[in-house]
Amino acid sequence: MAEKIRVLLSEEEVNKRISEIGQQISKDYAGRQVHLVCVLKGGSFFMCELAKRITVPVSLDFMSVSSYGGDTKSSGVVKIVKDLDEPLKDKDVLVVEDIVDSGRTLSYLLELLGQREPKSLALCTLLDKPERRVVDVKVDYTGFNIPDEFVVGYGLDYDQKYRNLPYIGVVEID
Repeated sequence: MAEKIRVLLSEEEVNKRISEIGQQISKDYAGRQVHLVCVLKGGSFFMCELAKRITVPVSLDFMSVSSYGGDTKSSGVVKIVKDLDEPLKDKDVLVVEDIVDSGRTLSYLLELLGQREPKSLALCTLLDKPERRVVDVKVDYTGFNIPDEFVVGYGLDYDQKYRNLPYIGVVEID
């Protein structure tokens, strides 16, 4: 079986939307520094491009979480694989994620980070699949709402492949 990738969102569409989000974040955080927390691995591509388009001071940190184990479906149990390097106390924190679907992982993560006493805590995602939501999560900045299809590119992978695509594509298995 071979897979094909169908373009869902072109590189131009993605770049334009990231610029718009960067402008909105810059406006919303005017006069402050925003501390971006990237959820690895997928969020790294989006966060780097987003950070370049934010005009207020930016600091960065990374964390890795897993809720899948060895399965293709979320177990609902979230494990911190790599925690943050810096404390969040009194910082304006913006969690940057590649995609929000069920909301389980992000709900847990936002609750955990909120306990670390940031001044503010918000969520930014490149892609959102609201029809897959099983746990309510407030997304403050959304790139695109997309249908319930398996997507790759811009950090999203299929079996660790296709993260480097400069667009968002749908995996189609022949």
